[in-house]
Amino acid sequence: MLSSTRPRMLAAFAMAGLAYQAAPLAAQHYQCSPPRTVAVPRIEREARPRPLPITGYTLALSWSPEFCKPRKGRPQHARQCNGRDGLFGLVVHGLWPNSGRNWPQWCTARRQPLAREMAANMCLSPSAALIARQWAKHGSCMAQRPATYFKVTRILWQGLRFPDFDRVSREDDLTAGIIRTRFVDANHGWKPDAVGVLLNSRGWLEELRLCYDKRFMPTACDRQRFGARDETPAKIWRGL
Repeated sequence: MLSSTRPRMLAAFAMAGLAYQAAPLAAQHYQCSPPRTVAVPRIEREARPRPLPITGYTLALSWSPEFCKPRKGRPQHARQCNGRDGLFGLVVHGLWPNSGRNWPQWCTARRQPLAREMAANMCLSPSAALIARQWAKHGSCMAQRPATYFKVTRILWQGLRFPDFDRVSREDDLTAGIIRTRFVDANHGWKPDAVGVLLNSRGWLEELRLCYDKRFMPTACDRQRFGARDETPAKIWRGL
C-alpha cells in the first residue's frame, strides 16, 4: 500500500505546502529549548498491522497545561511538564491517517527514527516516547521513512496560526464553539466543522483535532473527531 500511496501523498502535500508557506510561523509554544541529544526508545507493536486505504488525515494537538496539571513531577513527562526545558501551549499529539471510520495503524516499518530526526520535532512534541510511538503506530502507514512523516507534520504545524488561548480562556460563557471560532478567525480557509474540540469529563480543553482530506486541505470532521458540540460549556487551564 505504501509504494502506491506515498507518491500521491507527497505530491498532494507539496501543493498544500505551497499554500501554507504564505502564512508566517506562529509561536505555538511559549518557549522551548531543543535537546542536543535524544535517546530513541524502542516501541513494541501493540496490535496486528492494519494497512487500510487512506481517505484523509487528522492532526491532533494537545493542550499541554491541561495534560501537565496532574503529571508535574513525573519523570516520564519531565521535558514537557517540569518547566525547565520549555513552557508549552499546544503540542502535536500526532498526525494520523484515516480510512473511513477506522484508522490504519502499526504498518510494517523498514527502520526506526534516527535521533536527529526526532530532535527536530521535540519543540512540537516534547516527548521522545510519543514521537517514536506516533511513527510506529501511524506514520508507518503513511510513508516509508520517518523523516518524511516528521516533515509532513512540521509543515502542517508551521502553516497554522493560533489565537491567544490565555485570552480566550478568560472569555465570558466560553463554549466549544467559541474555541472553534477563534481558531477559524486566525486561519484563513478553515471552517468550524473542520476543527474538532475535545473536552475532558470536567469540561476542560484537552485537544484540538484538525481534519484534512487526502490533499491535506481542511475538511469537515466526522462526529467522533468533531468532539464537543458548539454549545457545550468549556474551560481552558492556563497553567502559568
